Amino acid sequence: MSKADKMPAEQLSRICQFLAELLLNFYTFSTLWMRKVIAPSRQRYERSTQKLSNQKSSFLKEYGDEYGYQDGPTTIDELRSREFARLQGSVYLDHAGTTLYAENQLKSVLLEFSTQLYGNPRIQIHVLAAVVLALCNASAEEYSCVFTSGATAALKLVGETFPWTSDSHYMYTTENHNSVLGIREYALDLGATVTPVDICPSSSKISGEIGAAKFDVRKRSSHIRNFSGTSSVNYSSCGHSVYNLFAFPHECNFSGAKFDLGLVSYVQEGQHTDSQRGQWLVLLDAAKGCSTSPPDLRKIPADFVAISFYKIFGYPTGLGALLVRKGASELMKKKYFGGGTVAVSIADEDFVQRRLNVEERLEDGTISFLSIAALRHGFAVISQLNIAAIRRHTGSLTGYTASRLAALRHHNGFPVCTLYGNHASKMKKNYCDRHSDQGPIIAFNLKRADGSWIGSREVEKLASLRRIHLRTGCFCNPGACAKYLGLSINDMKENFEQAGHVCWDDNDVINGRPTGAVRVSFGYMSTFEDCWSFLDFISTYFVERYTSNNATLKEKDVNRLSSVVPNSSYETRRSGGSTVSLQSIIVYPIKSCAGFTAKSWPLGDCGLLYDREWLIKSTSGEVLTQKKCPSMWSIKTLIDLETGILHVEAPNMKGGIDIPLNNVANCEPSSSVVLCSNPAGANKCGLDADRWFSEALETPCNLVKRDVKSRFVKTRRSAIAGVDKNISEEEETELSFANEGQILLVSQSSVDNLNSRLVASTSQRDYELNREVRSDKQHFQVDVKRFRPNLVVVGSGAYDEDLWDTLAIGDEQFKVRGGCNRCTMVNINQSSGKREVLSEPLATLASYRRFKGQINFGILLEQARHGANRHLASKEDETSKDSNVDFDILIRSSCSRLVHVGQRVRVVQTLTNCN
Repeated sequence: MSKADKMPAEQLSRICQFLAELLLNFYTFSTLWMRKVIAPSRQRYERSTQKLSNQKSSFLKEYGDEYGYQDGPTTIDELRSREFARLQGSVYLDHAGTTLYAENQLKSVLLEFSTQLYGNPRIQIHVLAAVVLALCNASAEEYSCVFTSGATAALKLVGETFPWTSDSHYMYTTENHNSVLGIREYALDLGATVTPVDICPSSSKISGEIGAAKFDVRKRSSHIRNFSGTSSVNYSSCGHSVYNLFAFPHECNFSGAKFDLGLVSYVQEGQHTDSQRGQWLVLLDAAKGCSTSPPDLRKIPADFVAISFYKIFGYPTGLGALLVRKGASELMKKKYFGGGTVAVSIADEDFVQRRLNVEERLEDGTISFLSIAALRHGFAVISQLNIAAIRRHTGSLTGYTASRLAALRHHNGFPVCTLYGNHASKMKKNYCDRHSDQGPIIAFNLKRADGSWIGSREVEKLASLRRIHLRTGCFCNPGACAKYLGLSINDMKENFEQAGHVCWDDNDVINGRPTGAVRVSFGYMSTFEDCWSFLDFISTYFVERYTSNNATLKEKDVNRLSSVVPNSSYETRRSGGSTVSLQSIIVYPIKSCAGFTAKSWPLGDCGLLYDREWLIKSTSGEVLTQKKCPSMWSIKTLIDLETGILHVEAPNMKGGIDIPLNNVANCEPSSSVVLCSNPAGANKCGLDADRWFSEALETPCNLVKRDVKSRFVKTRRSAIAGVDKNISEEEETELSFANEGQILLVSQSSVDNLNSRLVASTSQRDYELNREVRSDKQHFQVDVKRFRPNLVVVGSGAYDEDLWDTLAIGDEQFKVRGGCNRCTMVNINQSSGKREVLSEPLATLASYRRFKGQINFGILLEQARHGANRHLASKEDETSKDSNVDFDILIRSSCSRLVHVGQRVRVVQTLTNCN
């Protein structure tokens, strides 16, 4: 065989050998992938599924007769899959806020509206009014149904039409919704006395039974508003009957505690007070109670009953009803008239005759007749399941979940959960009984193992990462909130006046005490799996299982490094021996817009020069960020220090805009903006900039530049992921428009560690959602840009930065001000602007980087004070400088303080105090 003939054979042999090696590598990789990723994910999923199955079996042994509509037309699993497929992957536990509508319920409504011709059908309204009365077993001869825009409107209607006089008395239980408390404004304005009370039922009575019970009515301080008496209204009841009103809820919307309805007759008979002046009428707020235990008005004849329909079957919203007893309706005097509420009126004379029919007389014009027509389909859903079966079903879930929460303990035996309502002393009671004194609500707060409270907002934010819907705060029930949390009147006033706490804000713990609670509530479509997911969430995130025998690697590292002499200098090294160095520098001139990388960059008084020097605010003054305006990611920026220009571009704009760096003379004074509750001076950058950014972001906005007056913010050095810096004094830090710190540093090793965790967590989620586990290339990963750092370092171990207290980059020294508290901003892809559906990477970070309410990743640096101590120049520093430093930038910027890529990062001091 010739040499020419041998060459192709040799090439073929090499090709075959290459393919064999390729197949072997593929086999090795696949085997490793199966063993390291797929198999552990499958095992975790199987263990979780088996545990769920075991727990459900235990639950069914205890509550099997009550759970799941076994005797109804459909089981709970069939109902959930058929009518609530949209809940797949979510856990909805806010039925006290609103329950959910069924899919076929809404389809039936739309079908009726698209096939039927509706004008203003008064007959249809009367038919549905009868259905509402039947819900509360009320006779049409005894009660009228007045449709309103909601339960609040129903309560307001009572307040504004009640015959108040200066001799009247308005009493209400402290555990009442704000909408009931608001009635006192009408009473006080007309000279009536207002008294909040606490009710303690007789120990021999149970909720719901009707009889000659005695109640301990404990009055609080009464209030009378001074008035001049110059009004044309007759405040005195001279020669007229006196009418008083007593209001209480069927079920407390804060705690779920149910009031003994025997209180209705007790009050109507005047037994609750020593004063026998006038007749007492009773207002029952049944907005929450009607969803599972509507009152029987034949047995407890309340004078007024407020109802909300969306709390019963989810749709329609904006519709409620007031049930009025016949005798009480005659007392209601409405001033305003409109629409068809009058029999006759004359335009040019003060003459009007109102309709005698109470429903028509109390309306404010045309009511929401289409929403009323939609009620029939909601009632159809409830009637099929049976309201008693719904009560038993939700009661079983409440009893199971409450008992498990009460049993949770930290490693030291301290309880995790504090329950509010009628749970704690009666864990074995039957939640499903019609006389139960506890509705399907669990209000609670959580404590750490050291006894400190966990803020309710922290729980809510973490729950949202797990797609768990719950409610936090006081739920518009300040009296119940104060009662269960032990807050005095002075406490609540100080929280508002000194700490600035208002409803719905993030001030969930003030002076070491909670200002609100967490509430979960169940509805007719809730399942055991919902409870299990919620309990697993609480156990995973809030039960501390630490012991001395299973200290985490992070804590062991802290103990190991605590022996380092505080003022000695050392270098953190990887196993390979490489030192920590600066990998990249990123500057973000405009807050929340894209940044640019630089090889070298000067330092200013607030961090990197011109970093977050500008921001964009709405025309109403709100600071815009990617969380509210996702398209901000696409605004590209670049600073040219030589020309003194900030260049800005956007993909939807034909041309960019150039903004002078020091255009102070042309800036217009602007009102200050508020960043993290701190005001900051800002100046507008002109109409041209406003027009450009408004068009680029497709929303009216203004570009503003930081005022030349420095922004000093009092900051407290925060803890970093389990490392307590134990520093209590506050210090002023000079900031640009950055939220917390001057400079944000992130370690590439920590990002790599997070990505390895994301592989495991997303694989687990794939199995839980019955999806095919993704290959390595398909797995969700993040790059360092996701965290919008200013400085990125390499060479250190993962999370070594948690232990740094002081570090030096070249000649510049920096103090670590604490960890960077992360929010949903990290779930936005900085290369596309898309928000991750699975709430990653924040959900994974929350599982292992959360400490006392913060999810930390990266550290915040502050420059050392100017002076001799700021410089750490040494021969080692001089010789370690990179010869490729662009000193032209240094000269052009007239700045002698510079950081550059490749510089060594020296850890000067570490933390010696660990939690």
